[in-house]
Amino acid sequence: MRQFPCTLEALVVRTDFSADGAWDALRAALFSPGKDGLLANVALVDDRQYEDLTPDQALDLIPAEYQHPLLVLADSKAVASAGLPLLVVDRRGERGRCVRVVTAELWSIENNLSGANMDFEEFVGAVDDDGVFRGV
Repeated sequence: MRQFPCTLEALVVRTDFSADGAWDALRAALFSPGKDGLLANVALVDDRQYEDLTPDQALDLIPAEYQHPLLVLADSKAVASAGLPLLVVDRRGERGRCVRVVTAELWSIENNLSGANMDFEEFVGAVDDDGVFRGV
């Protein structure tokens, strides 16, 4: 399996291919401005070779040049759940530490972590009872 492409944007890697309609909805939500008019700075990776990757496996495929503080997985839970809760993997702290975020709020995590305005722990601490971050 080859490494992910190196980009300046956060990578959103599709790891579930069971629901093309959900993937289309997820893509549309990512590129639609949020309530504050903001967008996540992301690049999509839509390649079946990455199907069913775990966060640990995905981290091993990141090229050394990739400097973004997070990696995002569009996994089976994301495409099967309301709000399309993506799995955000922290790259600066504890390996494999994750938080779920509804797709429409990914901009908040991506913008604040890439700008060093907030720490990953702040988002982990702001999840709802079901473990999903839906905004502050």
